[in-house]
Amino acid sequence: MVKLPLRILLVSMLSLVCAYCLLAESPATAEEVGHNWAQWRGPLGTGVAQSANPPVRWDEQENVRWKVELPGLGHSTPIVWGDRLFVTTAIPAGERFAPRHDNAPGSHDNLPVTQRHQFVLLAVNRINGEILWQRTVRSETPHEGGHYTGSLASASSVTDGRRVVAYFGSRGLYCLDMDGKMLWDDDLGIMHSRHAHGEGSSPALYGHTLVVNWDHEGASYLVAFDIRDGRQLWKVDRDEVTSWSSPVVVDVEGRPQVIVSGTQRVRGYDLGTGDVIWECGGLSRNIVATPVAAGGMVYVASSYDTRAMLAIRLAGLRGDVTDTDHVVWSRMRGTPYVPSPLLYGDSLYFLRHYQNILTRVVAASGEQPVGPVRLDGLRNIYASPVGAAGRIYVTDTNGATLVLSHGTIPRILALNQLDDSFSASAAIVGDALYLRGRRFLYCLAAESE
Repeated sequence: MVKLPLRILLVSMLSLVCAYCLLAESPATAEEVGHNWAQWRGPLGTGVAQSANPPVRWDEQENVRWKVELPGLGHSTPIVWGDRLFVTTAIPAGERFAPRHDNAPGSHDNLPVTQRHQFVLLAVNRINGEILWQRTVRSETPHEGGHYTGSLASASSVTDGRRVVAYFGSRGLYCLDMDGKMLWDDDLGIMHSRHAHGEGSSPALYGHTLVVNWDHEGASYLVAFDIRDGRQLWKVDRDEVTSWSSPVVVDVEGRPQVIVSGTQRVRGYDLGTGDVIWECGGLSRNIVATPVAAGGMVYVASSYDTRAMLAIRLAGLRGDVTDTDHVVWSRMRGTPYVPSPLLYGDSLYFLRHYQNILTRVVAASGEQPVGPVRLDGLRNIYASPVGAAGRIYVTDTNGATLVLSHGTIPRILALNQLDDSFSASAAIVGDALYLRGRRFLYCLAAESE
């Protein structure tokens, strides 16, 4: 019999134990996911928190459970799991950005690259707003300044309740445990966005598979990792240019698909292999809005140089389905550019471009029972609308949030004002609504009687 050295035996046993742990670990249950806000569009990926009941009214004096000033700047949505909230930010050092005014294409909209930034993930106590830890994952001077309305921390994080993934695009992908210990990271390279407008797509998580969309002016691709150890599972090229849309994962006939909007095509990929299952044309350049899906349908939209919204039936999709009866309905007016649609029950809500015009259609048919609603009191809107407790919440960049009833004719319930500017979409958990502004993070909840 050949005797192995003790060191080799110990390493082999440790490897087997680690492999067993990876196999034995179960993903978060549907109930756990449903009671948290683990990704930027919420537990269902539709903008809705089914089990939550946030307040209807608030201002700086009323129904603010806590308010904490955040360092740096970021437009990423807070994510929530249990008693912790996670948010990313980019903290500048030295000279601050100032708009430039030269004649280069698109440059009047951009901020110059003049300073080093720390790219940071923060953990916040959800009960009292205390910052529990602050982890700098990278420090560098960005190669692009980004659009003046954007930020260097616009991609929202994602969590499975055991780990949290912070994504900073060209500054890397980072997986930490819930106490801030780095587990693994990956450098995906340098993204060159159209007109140097910056980066913003958020990762998607399904089970143990983490998916990142890398659409830019270079070689675009879609890539998947195992969240447990950072192994790359697959990577597929995409015939696409810059987009800011995030991938979504949808169960279709018992198999999960990754659906990604793009200029050339909306595509559905097999989550296990990365193979393209179907594709559909019809959107514009500068894709920002993220798809929403439920009831066997996916809804995609754009509004840059072409206004388009498509409702696509997912069952049986194969190959190119452009202009087929798989596209159940479409429309060419009033479609969203920056804010993503809200899919609430049988209703699909969306804003015109990023303006204060809200449309509600019957999701299954595209029928519009009443005309669009003008949201008086709101101006430019970059945050995506969210829904809970039979209400819709729409927040603008001037600090106002309009609360409307969810129904055939949306009715205004309240107009609330805070002393901050908001581009990040809200998160809703339990009795609280979390709003992340340029300066502050707010927890809004009804005061106990």
